Amino acid sequence: MRFALPRGLRPRLVVAFVLVAALSALITAALTFRQARSAILDRTQNSAVHDLRLQIDSLAPNLPSDPTDTDLRTFARQLDRASGSRAWHTAVSRDGGPLIGTAADIGGALRDATRSGDATFYERVEHADGPRLLIGMPVGYTDGRNATSRSERDEKTSRSVAAEKPSGLVAYAVMSLKGERADISALITAAWAGAVPALAFAVVPALFAARRVLRPVRQLRTAAEKITSGALGTRLDVAGKDELASLTGTFNTMAATLERDAAELRRMEANARRFAADVSHELRTPLAAMAAVTDALDEDARSEALPPDTADAVLLISDETRKLTAMVEDLMEISRFDAGAAELRLDDVSLGTVVHKTLQLRGWREPDEVITELPEEDPRIRVDARRIDVVLANLIGNALRHGAAPVTVRATATPETLVIDVADNGPGIPDEVLPHVFDRFYKADAARTRSAGSGLGLAIARENARLHHGTLVAANLPGGGAVFTLTIPRTLPQEDQQ
Repeated sequence: MRFALPRGLRPRLVVAFVLVAALSALITAALTFRQARSAILDRTQNSAVHDLRLQIDSLAPNLPSDPTDTDLRTFARQLDRASGSRAWHTAVSRDGGPLIGTAADIGGALRDATRSGDATFYERVEHADGPRLLIGMPVGYTDGRNATSRSERDEKTSRSVAAEKPSGLVAYAVMSLKGERADISALITAAWAGAVPALAFAVVPALFAARRVLRPVRQLRTAAEKITSGALGTRLDVAGKDELASLTGTFNTMAATLERDAAELRRMEANARRFAADVSHELRTPLAAMAAVTDALDEDARSEALPPDTADAVLLISDETRKLTAMVEDLMEISRFDAGAAELRLDDVSLGTVVHKTLQLRGWREPDEVITELPEEDPRIRVDARRIDVVLANLIGNALRHGAAPVTVRATATPETLVIDVADNGPGIPDEVLPHVFDRFYKADAARTRSAGSGLGLAIARENARLHHGTLVAANLPGGGAVFTLTIPRTLPQEDQQ
């Protein structure tokens, strides 16, 4: 089973705080236990060695210079009776010989260490009955062949006593450390009893610290969400001088920069839209006059009333004037969309009527140029017929110019939506061009400076689809050719129907 890390900054901070507290408590408890254990065992050990020395110093002078085994056994029993609460068991060995007394299980390492008779040695061992302390203490002769322990001889040396020599006797004592182990176990229990509540109480400051850390973070998140929604005037109060306060100040600076840049962009965009609208509006009147004049001249040119060169020039000017007029109309239309001034004028019309009227007005022939596949029941739709006509005209005209005839207009209607597909038989739209077909003035070929249209037709078509709360998307057919799909709801929101 894999352990899952908590999600969110708050639980992570709390878990990290508790882990640090637990690690600190564990290290403190371990160091305390180690020091206390060493202190307890060292104190018991030193005290036992001191008491054994006192007893040996008290009883050893009564030994004869050449004690028998009976003397040594009596000496060991006297040491056992003098143990008091320590309840040690002792034995005596002479010249590395067998042990005489009640002590047993004296290890060979301890006996080898005390064989020279120069110092006292001890060791702690584990036994089936519990831990034990083993002490080996040599006994020597001083002052007229009286026996004494090595410690007493060390004290008397400073007072210039008579010459001494080792007696060859070594006293061994075995003492249980069960009481000390019980004290150490109680210390461990107390350490755990103190650590567990400490960990529980550590959650409280952890939550408090997490709250203090996360409060500025939450405020930053809320402010960032407000800025994302468009409230660029959002600012935060800077409190303190820590890293979070510095981050808050940086955030305020960023927000101020964004607000200033956004205001400048809006101003520039508004100026550009106003300029395009003003230019288009100002061009309408002279273009209308030019169109009227060129229409009259077109008649003369076609009737051969003008010289051939003049007729060609007139026809060229007439064609360019019509293109310029169409571009001005498209610019004015797109400026109305940008300004939010475009409105729907809804009416209940027949789908077939809308489609066929579009073809008739542009002179597109069926089925040579356009093939229509409409529902047999010819559903009624509630739309702005003029805007749907603009959408269809742009899609069909674009398919005829850049694709190949015949163009198929296929419509399907459900109670909820109306879907119209306009497909051509051309090579399709290149993959790198497909994402940009609805961009304004986009040219697939950068070297092509002019086109038959204004470069705004598909952009205007998509805006009209959006005005109807619909969509217009472009794709390539599997067998070749491009297809544009217009999808609009059969029922518009109430406010758009008014």
